[in-house]
Amino acid sequence: MTTQNCAECGTRAEPGQSFCDACGAVLGWTDRAPARTAATASQSSGATSPSAPTASGTGTADTPATPASPVNSDSEDTAENPLPPVPAPASDDTAPTEPVPAATAATVAADDDDEMNARARSLLVPVADPEARPTPPPAVAPVLPGRPVADRPQVRAPGPQQGDENGLPCPWCSTPNRPDRHYCTRCAMPMTRTEDSSARHRPWWRRVLDFRSRETPWAGDRPRLRRTFDRILTWVVAAAVLSLLIWVGVSTPAWVQATRDHFAKRAPVAPDQFAASRSYPGHKPDLLFDKVNNTWWGPGVTQSGEGQWIEARFAEPTRLLDLIITPGTSTRADQLSQSALPHRIKATITTKDGRTTTRDITLDQSAGGQRRAFRVGEVTKVRFTLESAYGASASKQVAIAEIEFFGRSSANSS
Repeated sequence: MTTQNCAECGTRAEPGQSFCDACGAVLGWTDRAPARTAATASQSSGATSPSAPTASGTGTADTPATPASPVNSDSEDTAENPLPPVPAPASDDTAPTEPVPAATAATVAADDDDEMNARARSLLVPVADPEARPTPPPAVAPVLPGRPVADRPQVRAPGPQQGDENGLPCPWCSTPNRPDRHYCTRCAMPMTRTEDSSARHRPWWRRVLDFRSRETPWAGDRPRLRRTFDRILTWVVAAAVLSLLIWVGVSTPAWVQATRDHFAKRAPVAPDQFAASRSYPGHKPDLLFDKVNNTWWGPGVTQSGEGQWIEARFAEPTRLLDLIITPGTSTRADQLSQSALPHRIKATITTKDGRTTTRDITLDQSAGGQRRAFRVGEVTKVRFTLESAYGASASKQVAIAEIEFFGRSSANSS
């Protein structure tokens, strides 16, 4: 086998190689020549076999030679329609002829090429055509000629110009400046403060009350417009605040006294004199304040006793905190039905300056003492007037067993 070159790219190939190493093309196809050679060889061997010599070499042909058929010059020698073999010329002598070999070296080489071509075809893999690479966009956008786009200006913030030793700090914004500068490079304020500038930082109450020396607006600031409505509203708010302060100042002593009364320890207070509109015989008004709850006072009239009163008087002005009233003839529950019980009582309080105040006291229909808050100061007398009663009838009168006053204990002042 001789070497051959690739018909596509001209690369030299080794003997027995079926494909080019450079471009992958098939180096050669041998389909028709090997088939034609094999058919010719088989027919030649078949035609010479009857006239082959015997082992002794003296045999002759028994049958006459078949005449050659006319050959068409237009016929084609292919593997499917091979040409008939040409018979050997007849000889008169009986000399032995030399046998024709069955296969030649060219036939063996052609068979080897067919086998390698078949193996190469089985290894063929279809490869798709390479795709075209997309064209990358240009790095610089196209610009119409004659209309260049100017670069956008970049604004830089002014930085501090520092001196040799980091400069002097501005008293307004603390930006360092050169020692030779009189105004700050950032805020344009003077580098030295004067006495007038330090006076601007005043307390809020001085800024509110000082109507003459108002702060001058800075350059570029628009001062607030002062309208008539704003002035009126300012005066109204000021008057309301002033009234509130006056009321708080006046009410503060009463709030302090109420706080002391709330946390003070109670002590009983006995009145000095007693009086009543009328009394039932044997049940005078002094029995209401004798600290005994099995005695009672009654007006001596049936039904509710509306309008009847009883009064307790103090020789000195006394501050009262609480009040306990025990309705009925005693504290026992089984004796509540023996008399009518007071329901609503009006208390008229007279202070040392002669002023009177009234309070309404509502009692429950139950046995025992009933405590009610009764905080009044500088009291000289208290009158209790009956207005209604529980269980009033024509055979019963209203009865009250005990009335007790309580004031601040002297232990609170120690």
